[in-house]
Amino acid sequence: MPPVVLAVDVGGSHVKALASNRRERRRFVSGPSLTPEQMVAGTLEAVAGWRWSRVTVGIPAPVRGGKPFSDPVNLGAGWVGFDFESAFGKPTQVVNDAVMQAVGSYQGGRMLFLGLGTGLGSAMIVDGTIEPLELGHLPFRKKTFEDYVGERGLKKLGKKKWAKAVFTTVEHLSAAMEPDEVVLGGGGVKELEELPPGCRRGENENAFLGGFRLWDPDWVSNLKS
Repeated sequence: MPPVVLAVDVGGSHVKALASNRRERRRFVSGPSLTPEQMVAGTLEAVAGWRWSRVTVGIPAPVRGGKPFSDPVNLGAGWVGFDFESAFGKPTQVVNDAVMQAVGSYQGGRMLFLGLGTGLGSAMIVDGTIEPLELGHLPFRKKTFEDYVGERGLKKLGKKKWAKAVFTTVEHLSAAMEPDEVVLGGGGVKELEELPPGCRRGENENAFLGGFRLWDPDWVSNLKS
């Protein structure tokens, strides 16, 4: 039997968790002061009574070799060097949160994933090779892409101007990355009544699917990261 995987999606407003043998996800409020210790404690409390043998954690920070190399911009400190596996007590993989949702959304070819959330998550999968990206921090107009299309941009610009900024962002980043398709995910995608050309709407549940897939030998054998 395949292992039961607990997928944990760490966001700037909530931490969400789902096990591969469950249908209903659990969540709790995160926020700008959330530490990894608080994330693990909150997750274990939220999923009390569940059993699992593997864990995948997606965090909004750059990750290399399964380890964060900087703290998330929208969360607290202490993520670099934190021992996630010891804290959860099970074999644990840590990936960028955009990578986790991208893996869950991938259907082949060159796919660019853009996550409209607290900021702008980004990842690309090219013929099975995962390429984590940090496109949200690139300069755009007077600030960065995520300043315009993230949660702050939506509140400041209003829905109509924010949607235009999303369309422009997709146009610019697609021209640079040349994907076969763009998947727009994250909580902000529900604010878009229509999508930019060449885009597919990503489901937030795909983040959990990505977390499960990363422990699936059949899937991993088709991916190179």
